[in-house]
Amino acid sequence: MPFLQDHPRFKGITLPPTGWVLAALLAIYIFTGLVGHDPWKHDDAISIGVAFDIFAHGNWLTPQLAGQAYPDAPFYYWVAATTAHLFSWLLPTHDAARLASGLFTLLSLQFILLAARELHGRDYAAAAPLLLAGSIGFLFHAHEAQPMLAALAAHTAAYWGLTLLGRRPRQAVVVTGTSVALGLLANGLLPALTLFPAILLTIWQADNRKRCAAQIAAAIALAAAIVALWIVPLQYRAPGYLSALLHNEFAPLRNPANPLIGIPRYLNLLLWYAWPALPMAAWALWSKRRAVRTPQIALPGLSFVAVLLILGLLIELRSSAALLLLPPLVLLAVPGVGTLRRGAANAFDWFGMMTFTFFLSVCWIVWGALVFGWPARLARQAVRLHPGFVGQIDLLAAGFALALSLIWFWMIATSPRSPMRGTMHWMAGLTLFWVLVATLLMPWIDYGKTYRSIATGMAKALPPKIDCIVNANLPNAVLGTLDYFSGIRTVPLTSTSAGKCHWLVMYGEPRDAKKMADAGWRQVWEGNRPSDRRSNEKTRLYRRDAGELKSSGLGDIRDFQFSPDETPLRNS
Repeated sequence: MPFLQDHPRFKGITLPPTGWVLAALLAIYIFTGLVGHDPWKHDDAISIGVAFDIFAHGNWLTPQLAGQAYPDAPFYYWVAATTAHLFSWLLPTHDAARLASGLFTLLSLQFILLAARELHGRDYAAAAPLLLAGSIGFLFHAHEAQPMLAALAAHTAAYWGLTLLGRRPRQAVVVTGTSVALGLLANGLLPALTLFPAILLTIWQADNRKRCAAQIAAAIALAAAIVALWIVPLQYRAPGYLSALLHNEFAPLRNPANPLIGIPRYLNLLLWYAWPALPMAAWALWSKRRAVRTPQIALPGLSFVAVLLILGLLIELRSSAALLLLPPLVLLAVPGVGTLRRGAANAFDWFGMMTFTFFLSVCWIVWGALVFGWPARLARQAVRLHPGFVGQIDLLAAGFALALSLIWFWMIATSPRSPMRGTMHWMAGLTLFWVLVATLLMPWIDYGKTYRSIATGMAKALPPKIDCIVNANLPNAVLGTLDYFSGIRTVPLTSTSAGKCHWLVMYGEPRDAKKMADAGWRQVWEGNRPSDRRSNEKTRLYRRDAGELKSSGLGDIRDFQFSPDETPLRNS
């Protein structure tokens, strides 16, 4: 139902947003919080570690992590290493590498806009990037070093290419083929498998199926040629690396998961992860139920179901993998924005405004506790969570946050009534919340999440000259940050050279400390992040002298406690 236009006293932004307004909003969303913090646990630290190895040592063909082979699709790491080369004069290397995520986020938002224009026209196409950026699950991954962002950009471009086949076939072939290739190079088989059903549906719905099939064949040939530019030299120079990579990629196909468990888990994740695209998509399906066979509904709808089935069957629940569910869901949700009834649209709008106004207030209150110690109870809790943190006033950051907070109130007071108003306010509110977190609370968050103190502390505990350090079970994130911050590299416990090392590093506690002591290992240092308070979250360094090395070997491998939350290197 169309909305009557208001005429507020102070003119606000036009809806749907276009031009510099949309560009400025998305730029603030993308680049705020992308820099200004150390590598964090899991994918962020691992990806930066791999990119740093390429940046520092030039292992472009066979990416490595802290000197050890890391068989994985390389495209994101190549781009991150390139941005590190280009911008490390201006930013710390880890921040410069993370700019690759900003680039892929920007491309994803642009391609989803283009795909929405082809499917649904220009009137509400701007809802697509707003819904994608406004998805809660997308927010964090868009601001970390995350290879799946490259696959997401490839996916959104592929949907655009498929929608172009009928109108601009040559451009569609190039876009689709390049997208499939970069998806393979960005994250392996998963992006290509999840695109395959959408490709088949496009052929089936084409007016001339033979011609469409020929165009798709040309796109696949182009994709194969692009991928071969890496695969052929890799097979020639490092066949063992390629074998390990293919083993990792085909492992889920050989041992599929139970979809009766995996699919409900992903659906449960989407309840918050894909908000508000999920309810908008549900409404679009209902309101357009008589047009479910049209490409506008069938392509994104069946693509979403296919991606959900593939993830539930092949991939254990992972937040990063769920990013591939967002493009078809967003494309399905776009017509729902324009047909949302007045009462539901007003309710959604008020929910967004009240929610983020509340979160805005919370951010300022927490900042006051961190900087001024009031409220006192909240300040004590913050220090308890991250012991040793001392808050300081950053006038520039606080001024920027205050300016955007005032713009938020101006926006909700002046935005004209429109079906796009609720979506716009939600995305703007989420952006404001993220900006306040990144400007006001980031020092406290980074203090608790960085591994810098572990790397520098271990470096101080080591003498200037050592033979080698055995890595018993370090998570990949710790391996990468030890190398990045302190240049500390280790050898795997299972390697042939491990028995000759006088040093050993372990994450967590040994199962049997007495056996380790009998084997000659003496703890010389331990460290942890301020947010890691449990004993099994500490990193420990051990040493033994030359006499004990000759008499005892490494000791029983069962004496080493392996961390349950992260896997070792992919080739180990």
